[in-house]
Amino acid sequence: MAEHELTARRLREQCLGLPGASEEFPFGDEVSVFKVGGKMFALSHLDGEPITLEGSVPDDMVADLVGDSYDLVVASLPKTHRP
Repeated sequence: MAEHELTARRLREQCLGLPGASEEFPFGDEVSVFKVGGKMFALSHLDGEPITLEGSVPDDMVADLVGDSYDLVVASLPKTHRP
């Protein structure tokens, strides 16, 4: 198993661990789209190129960027739709 697959799995777990987060596949089986309140906060081609997590960006930075994106989307939702 390639190293990026382990990191991609952790990314998926992180995204789905956020309150109200869901995973959809509107672009095909190979592209995960993570949403909160029906709005996208992250997407990833989890199994290959060109979006691979091969370690050039530190894991904690990826986690911070995903968290920031999630927070921005949640803040834009009407209060009644926030998790």
